[in-house]
Amino acid sequence: MVEPIQEPDSPLSGDTPALRLFALLELIAASDRQVSLPTLVNETGLPKPTLHRMLQQLESAGLLVRAADGRSYVTGVRLHRLAENLLLNDSRNAGRHVILRHLVEELGESCNITALSRGEVVYLDRVETPEPLRFYLRPGSRVPIHCSASGKLFLAQMPVQQRRKLIGHAPLKRYTKQTITDPEALEAELARISELGYAMDDEEFLPGLVCVAVAVPREDGGQPVLGVAVQAPVMRLSLDDVTTTLPALRRAAEAIGRHEVGADAAEDGGLFKTQDEHAW
Repeated sequence: MVEPIQEPDSPLSGDTPALRLFALLELIAASDRQVSLPTLVNETGLPKPTLHRMLQQLESAGLLVRAADGRSYVTGVRLHRLAENLLLNDSRNAGRHVILRHLVEELGESCNITALSRGEVVYLDRVETPEPLRFYLRPGSRVPIHCSASGKLFLAQMPVQQRRKLIGHAPLKRYTKQTITDPEALEAELARISELGYAMDDEEFLPGLVCVAVAVPREDGGQPVLGVAVQAPVMRLSLDDVTTTLPALRRAAEAIGRHEVGADAAEDGGLFKTQDEHAW
């Protein structure tokens, strides 16, 4: 079968059928809502039979799945796993890890780099404190979005409709007596986080554990996709001391942001200088 010729300005333009399938996958993954066949016809200008065939191919590969209504499509588990593996095994992780190690050396507590994945927070990287009393969580670990500092930070950055859709599928699970389980109370907390520019976990996920997180800024000013956080036992990091960690956290977040776009490559010496200078 001969593939139809794509218009030059088509969002699904590509030299091969595989590239056009990939372009369709990119278009669906970039949407914050379920997409239907008629919607895709309107957005791409492609014939309905062509798009239907492409969607069937992606669905059979496990990259897309049907939504509950049976007519719309969302990204599938296989695609999410691919995205997570790319984040966890990205060649840029070495540079991120150096920044994280310097942050731990300055703050003296465990720190991690986080991202949002399938409605949870995943640790892309983590460096543990040398202190004997610590909460050990390895890279790849997942924590709930509504009661973790990074999770609340990501929620606060989202459009309201997207946020409510994400957290509205199931009751907010209580993990400790501090966990926020009331949707209105959570919305008030997210509004406060949006105003302050950082988020805290006040023993909301694990008893005795306090966490502070800031977002990694994006060069294009878009919605942040990475966070940097510090975690510590409450006896070493009280809520009164939280703001003392913010300068170092924000320096690390800015350094990671520069690293992500390659503005200052670690191998050129422009991203970090010495441990004592903390010149990220």
